[in-house]
Amino acid sequence: MASVQSEAQRRRGLWVVAICFTAVVFDGYDLIVYGATLPSILAYEEWHMTPVLAGVIGSYALAGMLVGTLLCGLVTDLIGRRRMMLASIVWFSLFMGACAVAPNAQVFGLFRLLAGIGLGGVLPTAVALTVEFAPKDRRNFFNAMTCSGYSIGAILASLLAIALVQDYGFRVMYAIGTLPLVLLVPLAWKVLPESVEYLAAKGKTAEAHKVAERFGLPVSESATDPDTRTTAKGVLRLFRPPYVALLMVFAVACLIGQLLTYGLNTWLPQIMRTAGYPLGPALQFLVALSLGAIVGALVLSALADRVGGRIVLIGGFAIAVVSLLLMSMNPPTAALYLAVALAGVGANGTMVVLNGYAATQFAADVRASALGVMMGIGKLGAVLGPLVGGWVMAANVGVEWSFYAFLLPAAVGVVTMFFDRGAPRTSEAVREPVVEK
Repeated sequence: MASVQSEAQRRRGLWVVAICFTAVVFDGYDLIVYGATLPSILAYEEWHMTPVLAGVIGSYALAGMLVGTLLCGLVTDLIGRRRMMLASIVWFSLFMGACAVAPNAQVFGLFRLLAGIGLGGVLPTAVALTVEFAPKDRRNFFNAMTCSGYSIGAILASLLAIALVQDYGFRVMYAIGTLPLVLLVPLAWKVLPESVEYLAAKGKTAEAHKVAERFGLPVSESATDPDTRTTAKGVLRLFRPPYVALLMVFAVACLIGQLLTYGLNTWLPQIMRTAGYPLGPALQFLVALSLGAIVGALVLSALADRVGGRIVLIGGFAIAVVSLLLMSMNPPTAALYLAVALAGVGANGTMVVLNGYAATQFAADVRASALGVMMGIGKLGAVLGPLVGGWVMAANVGVEWSFYAFLLPAAVGVVTMFFDRGAPRTSEAVREPVVEK
């Protein structure tokens, strides 16, 4: 059995969680800033933006994330989680700065695509590190804290857009996206450790035990086993029982959750503008969506620690269905704010639980790869979300159809989670033996 963590070891682990959380805050800001600035970009006459083109450009960063998540999730297991985190932060920060000076919509879209590649490497790495360094009986909760950084970043993007865009234009919002280069990278370089699981899987047993002792972590026997040490072999195991069926369920659920999350975050302000709200109140709905996501992530993740992730995920997608139905009925403003907040619970809040739940169901040597594959496939939904919103807006149908377009996928999400039969609960992902130094 592993020894109980000392107070100093717990503090060191919390520094890792804090760095991961901050990286995800910037990740969320850089993604949601497009939705927060979209009304202003549509009104920027020099770029001649149409709703369809806006939807396409909105999907560019998410298409880049699809590529980045697939590549980074797999490459992380080859070069290490520390280096992948640092490289991803530097990459997306540089291209956010490039977006701030883009001369036209086409170049802007290209820079958003390239920034997305770096953004795609942040969340899988952050989740894997958080799950590894957090206490085992609180992994879902600490994962929720880290992933809530996405919604906090979204709130920052919304509030800064309210404060800055009307006076300074949308470009300043993208310039702010370069701040991680000076605020986060130096701290992460100094403090962030390499993953114990990665070091052990690479055969660096002495170094793995050194880091494990520093943070009060176990070293899994499976990670040091030569038969499971090779990353390529570990990745292939994902496509064989018992993991392949589980990976398919999680990938479909992730696709649906990302479609809801990014579709609503991209188009909600403009949908509210179409419904007659001024720019300020329209952006406030985006704040309500993000606040709902934060509260939902924490509450749902705490429930997942008690009753299991599968039940909570079914309930989360059901909340999304109900909230979108309410939003389509044009309720009074107060009720609409509540419905939007519940949509945040059912979309992003549910995604946070899915990420944490999935991370606990795969063995250490394939965990980052599993998350990378799952989130990479899920990014197809992220790409579709802005496109779907753009198509509906361009069709000039009633505002309610903008919500119907996302209600149906949410209902499919409810059904999908019934196919998770819980087989991994008997696998090594939950019952990993550990060895002491």
